[in-house]
Amino acid sequence: MTKVPMARPSSRRAFLKGGLAGAAAVAASAGAARAGGETVITEVQDWARYPGDGVDARPYGRPSPFEAHVVRKNVPWLTSDTISSVNFTPLHELDGIITPNGLCFERHHAGIAELDPAAYRLMVHGLVEKPLVFTLADLKRFPRENRIYFLECAANSGMEWRGAQLNGCQFTHGMVHCVMYTGVRLRHILEEAGVRPDGKWLLAEGADASAMTRSIPMEKALDDCMVAFAMNGEALRPEQGYPARLVVPGWEGNMWVKWLRRLEVGDQPWHHREETSKYTDLLASGKARRFTWVMDVKSVITSPSPQAPIRHGKGRMVLTGLAWSGNGRIERVDVSLDGGRNWKTARIDGPSLPMALHRFYYEFDWDGSDLYLQSRAIDEKGLVQPTKDQLRAARGPNSIYHNNGIQTWHVDKEGVVENVEIS
Repeated sequence: MTKVPMARPSSRRAFLKGGLAGAAAVAASAGAARAGGETVITEVQDWARYPGDGVDARPYGRPSPFEAHVVRKNVPWLTSDTISSVNFTPLHELDGIITPNGLCFERHHAGIAELDPAAYRLMVHGLVEKPLVFTLADLKRFPRENRIYFLECAANSGMEWRGAQLNGCQFTHGMVHCVMYTGVRLRHILEEAGVRPDGKWLLAEGADASAMTRSIPMEKALDDCMVAFAMNGEALRPEQGYPARLVVPGWEGNMWVKWLRRLEVGDQPWHHREETSKYTDLLASGKARRFTWVMDVKSVITSPSPQAPIRHGKGRMVLTGLAWSGNGRIERVDVSLDGGRNWKTARIDGPSLPMALHRFYYEFDWDGSDLYLQSRAIDEKGLVQPTKDQLRAARGPNSIYHNNGIQTWHVDKEGVVENVEIS
């Protein structure tokens, strides 16, 4: 996972052949079809001989045992203990845009808080006309909404600032997920309390032992923020803030306060730990950018990737990945097979929703040559995903947060994929 010089596409025929040329090409494509000799289809298998489990055996559904490897993982040397910890979504194993609840990455500052929903309370106070305390049942009486949003940690891809470090998109980009949240607009809650004219900021605090707090401008709080109590149709998981959390669409995940217990209205930001010593961008000058809330346009190829190598050999290939932007919808995704020398437009499939993940595909024939795979997303505001060198030129090498640089995967002739950088 080192920085390598740009490979010249020597004897490479055209990467894109504009479709499979006739029946011969179809037959030659790896995995397209097999002509006989497959006993798993010609002979009756055990799963067709005997009855399976009945409905009572699995009251809460679970994946097939053959998918037991599809789990969140951490990086031992990156996580110091089990209290302040992070694990990563297995992006290379997923498709579509929705992340299953059990695979959404976790970031904790004091472990998972286990709250009794009957004892849950949300307090609203500060510069308001009427301080209030809400139960969970009170919150559920406001008009409900369902919205699909991505959540990305500002530190996602942070270990890649100084060069290629982690070999797998689960570890380089896996601090992101996308689910449907069910909840109520934060605006309704604040209107019930009556925000005073001098109430320009909101402090959100969590009920976990770290008392996580973040300052949020009132314009954002009254715009699209939610207090959510369900994700993908079921109650929030404890690790995702059960029984209620804040949703701050398009902004860094640290602001999406879990186990939400307190909202204080004030006239200025609080400058607490997570918005001063953390979650700021250290520049080469020694100064730090602060309040860099929006998660800028970004993408990553999830397959092929280091944890999803090419195993079928030459021939038909489906490249796929994810793109997202805190500025709205993704307008276009381009992919390159030669490290950014040439770009082709990928196909976005599935819903295209503001501040949600977008799934893209690119089909081509692989001739066995080395590949340098990249994706470059463009959002509806016209913002283009930068290269890592462009980011470093603007901010220097010392930053950690908000790395949305273009990722490169090198595929060798055997189909093995590695995290590299090119120059």
